[in-house]
Amino acid sequence: MDESHRPSSYLDEPPNSRLFLVTSKSVSEDVIREHFTRFGVIQDFWVVKDKHTKESKGVSFVKYAKSSQACTAMEEMHGKCLAEGTKPIKVFIAQSRSSGNHRDVEDEELTRIFVMIPKTFTEEDLKETFKEYGDIEYAIVIRNKTTGESKGLGYVRYHRPSYAARAIENCDKTFRAILAEPRTKNASADSEYATSSRPEHSGSDPGPSTSAFAHDSARYSAGDAWSSDIITRCLMVTSRAAVTQEQIYGLFDLIPGMDLCEMQRDQYGFNKGQAIVRYNNLGSAVYAKEKLSGFEYPPGNLLSVTYIDDGEDKTSLVGRMAMQLVAAQMMSVVWNGPSSTQLMKTSMGFASAPALPKSRVQTDVALPPPRKLAPHESVAKERLFVIFNPSPLPVDVLEDVFCRFGSLMDVYLVPGRNLGYVKYADRRHAMDAIAALHGKVVNGVKMKVLLADPPKEESHKRQRTY
Repeated sequence: MDESHRPSSYLDEPPNSRLFLVTSKSVSEDVIREHFTRFGVIQDFWVVKDKHTKESKGVSFVKYAKSSQACTAMEEMHGKCLAEGTKPIKVFIAQSRSSGNHRDVEDEELTRIFVMIPKTFTEEDLKETFKEYGDIEYAIVIRNKTTGESKGLGYVRYHRPSYAARAIENCDKTFRAILAEPRTKNASADSEYATSSRPEHSGSDPGPSTSAFAHDSARYSAGDAWSSDIITRCLMVTSRAAVTQEQIYGLFDLIPGMDLCEMQRDQYGFNKGQAIVRYNNLGSAVYAKEKLSGFEYPPGNLLSVTYIDDGEDKTSLVGRMAMQLVAAQMMSVVWNGPSSTQLMKTSMGFASAPALPKSRVQTDVALPPPRKLAPHESVAKERLFVIFNPSPLPVDVLEDVFCRFGSLMDVYLVPGRNLGYVKYADRRHAMDAIAALHGKVVNGVKMKVLLADPPKEESHKRQRTY
């Protein structure tokens, strides 16, 4: 199988079930299969080969039916020699949607699980319940730091990734076990509860803030929201469904003037389902609140948007009049005026009723700077297939993203489908785009970027689709 073919396993379902192998080029496919078949059902097997010589490049992928099988294979085979006279192999969990790098056997993200538990559970109950899947480093019950009562949530950290994977696969479904979200990288060690020296931590110490805005936002909660007659530049966005900061950012950044968007997390790094959004002008905040409160996103989930204290003086009579004037004009534009998508200036100098501009790229992917498109007479050398969730990105945004890898020729969206194609004049640039963008979130949209059927090498005049 040459490298022009990507198996269906590239979709990585279930998560963390695909291995990335680095071997000697002389190690054959049969030898790799022989050593890795004993760990479980292999759904796909792919050896990367040189397109011209058909020789192995020393890189392979092995896709298992279960995450626990992949983790066990990684633990057992990493550093082993597959044949006499060859170097030890390297085995990793292949790049996943939540990580930019291949994960190794010591990666904490593979060993810590998050579970929903009865509120009567103690740490000992939690350990006793989950110890059947493997040796546990620690178990923590998340408690209310004021009352000490359990919140019905907990963490279990295992010594090996395969133990955590088996726990998720086999424990009672009522626990809703999942891999825990990674903790903030710049969090202080004193605030971390999951270290070998502090397994007894019960959550009473929230630790220092993990961001510059944490101090200001610590006072915000759903109960702290101002009543509807108080207008501020700062909003609290609440969602019952799980949403990411990238999704909230992509939605609220459609309205110009956003200064900050920050997801709120507890001291354990658990997503609270709330985000702080702050604009640099009152009009944008009013517009965002009125247009997006009650907005269904993702489908079936209604967002709640309320004003919260932005630290500005609310006692000034002039200030209150200004806010009332902006609010009245904004409400009129939002609900009645045909010019609700046009920018206007109020008599107080606030921007209001902002138009939705050409979308900007918002993502946590480290993208290269934009590059020029390929010349019109270029020959298509590679075509990518893109799947969008929950909906396609605009063509201009896609072009902005995919052009950064060089030699982009064309971007095409399939009408009525969450699918699209991207054409490159240089195969290397297409592969760079896959490596950087597969499974990543751009403007709140998750993309799966795969190789499409190899294109015919024929001249292609790029046609604009917008």
